[in-house]
Amino acid sequence: MNEDNVEAVAIANLIAADDDSIVGWVYRWNTGALAVRWDGHGPKRISRLCPDLSDAEKAEIDFSSLTQLPSLVD
Repeated sequence: MNEDNVEAVAIANLIAADDDSIVGWVYRWNTGALAVRWDGHGPKRISRLCPDLSDAEKAEIDFSSLTQLPSLVD
């Protein structure tokens, strides 16, 4: 990563609670911060991360609240 530009790299997939599909990604910015990016259908309840992240990383993205989101019907 170039330290002069703000850049991010995907480090984990967000796996949907209902069908094991990927519904978003966790990105690590070159600043060290983590962020969630959803697919085009917006936030959905997730069951897990692949690969799994550390407890500190899960806390930073508020993993527990992501597992409690309402399941939306497309």
